[in-house]
Formats: sequence, C-alpha cells, structure tokens
Amino acid sequence: MMDNWNIAFWDYEYLAPNWFYALALIPFIIYLLYKSEKKAIPDAEISILENQQENLQLDWVKLLRQLLNGLIIAIYVLLVTALAKPYNWESKVITQEEFENGIDIVIALDVSLSMYAKDFHPNRLEASKQVAKEFIDSRRTDRIGLVVYAGEAFTSCPTTLDHYVLKAQLDKVDGENIDPGTAIGTGLGTAVARLRSDSLTSKVVILLTDGSNNTGTITPEIASELAVAKNVKVYTIGVGTNGNALSPVVTPFGVRFENIPVEIDEETLIKIAEKTGGKYFRATDNEALKSIYNEIERLEKREIKSDKYKVAKPANPIPFIKVALILLIVVWGTKKVVFKDGK
Repeated sequence: MMDNWNIAFWDYEYLAPNWFYALALIPFIIYLLYKSEKKAIPDAEISILENQQENLQLDWVKLLRQLLNGLIIAIYVLLVTALAKPYNWESKVITQEEFENGIDIVIALDVSLSMYAKDFHPNRLEASKQVAKEFIDSRRTDRIGLVVYAGEAFTSCPTTLDHYVLKAQLDKVDGENIDPGTAIGTGLGTAVARLRSDSLTSKVVILLTDGSNNTGTITPEIASELAVAKNVKVYTIGVGTNGNALSPVVTPFGVRFENIPVEIDEETLIKIAEKTGGKYFRATDNEALKSIYNEIERLEKREIKSDKYKVAKPANPIPFIKVALILLIVVWGTKKVVFKDGK
C-alpha cells in the first residue's frame, strides 16, 4: 500500500524524462504568481469584534498566500513528474510478458508399484509429489504439465500456468488404475509429445523413476531421440536408497512388503540426460530429492532472469497525481473559504 503514496522521486526511474525540461518554467510561474499577488486584495473573511480588528496584523494573510503559492509550485512539479512516467523495478507488478518468457516443463512421474517403497518418508511416490509441488511453487512464470506412467503413460495435466489446478491433480496421482510395469520410454515419449508446437523456446522434461524400462511401446533410446528432435532438455532422477529397501511385492495372498535390492537403470538415465543436454541425479532420501529439484531450479533459472528484465515495467504516475490532487483541493478550498478569491 505504501507504494501507492510514494512520491520520493529518487526511488524511481523514468520512461519519459524529457518532461523534466518543463521544470525550467518554474521561475516564470513564480513571476506570474508574484504579479497576481500584487493585484490581489489582502483581505480575509474573519468574524471578530471591531475593537479586535484594530489590533489585527495582516502579516499572516500574506504568509498564507505565499504558502498557497508554494503549494501551486509543488502541484506543478508533481504533475510534471507524473508526465515523465515514473516506474520502480522493486514494485510487485507481474506482467503478461513475464509469463511469456518462462519455460515449458513437463514432469514425468513413475507411479509403478515399487514407488510405494518405504525408503523415503512416507514412501517414494508421496515424497516425490511433495517435492514436485514445492518446485512448482518456485516456477510461477512457467507452464508446467504432469505425465504419469507405469506400464503405460497418460497426461494427468497439460502444461499450464494454473499451478493450483496442477497441484490438485498431483495430489490425486496414484498407481492403482494403471497397467503394471515401468515404461520409461513411453513415459518420456508422452511427456515430450505434450510440449506443444507453440511451446516456448526453452522446453524441459523432468523424468523420475525408481526402476528400469521393462515394458512399453517405445524404448528410452527412441524417446530420447524424439526429445532431441524437438529440442527438449531432459533431467533424469533415479529414486531409491543404495542397497535394499522395504518394497511392495505382489504375492498370491496380496501385496506385502519385503526388503529387496534397489535396481535403477542408471546407465539408461545417464544416456537420456547426456543426449538431450540435461543431467542425471540420484536421490537416496527425501532431502536428496529436494536438493535435486533445487539444483534443477538453479540450472534453468538463468533464462527466466535474462528475459524477464528486458520487459519495461509499466509507468506508475498514480502516487504523484493523487498527492497533486489533494494539494489542489487544499489550495482551492483555502482560497474559497478563507479568502474572498472567486467571489
């Protein structure tokens, strides 16, 4: 709220600074006000007794008129400053141009049964969803989408700036109604396909899995070639502790948890990242996963900053106009009520 009344001119830069040449007219305006004062009748409407009028000194009337003239000069300066189109880089204004200079990102999330392993808290899938939501919150200028995959893949949310809807979809994600298996190639291919033909110059896929490709209609190699053809950078994340993890296993008596070896096809994930210009990460716990997303945030943030500040901030002359209007009312009201000006 304070920004709406800030008239500290040194806090601003100006889109039309040539208007300040108009301040050279101030001496001429002072001269006109002086000439006007010479012609003015220095009286005021007062309600006092005649014997009190004899002792009245009218110096205060002259002083008040001079003060009003000073306010007129201040009004002129404020209006000239408003015409100079002041703007402040620190203002909290978000423009459409900022959104247009963001990045298109698709998160490809493995939701296979093994993602319910308990080496993360509370499990790999829920930990991945929570960290992904924090990452989404940090990318307010980016269009972000979500693809989930196991034995097949589908788009849970297309790329969007409506991150509230995106996070709501992410909360609903599970692996209950999807074919079993881990189709990394299909997941990556679907994510790349979701980056539309009108996508921005910078396009990124974050592919997260805890296993190796064992099914699907497209191999990881072909999917990565598709990413290269569409100029999509892929960051791959292998999720799982080193050694054994308490993981769900399907048995004739239902799903039970057993300590089984963690097997991530890191070689394939590294090749995908290298071929597309991305990077491979290994997350062994919640904090490691969070730091990986933070690293991706840093790697992809430079492009946003360099473009964002090429956009001119909108002029904000409102504080100067508001203060000038208030002073104008004070001057007019004083002359109308206290003095006989205008009668």
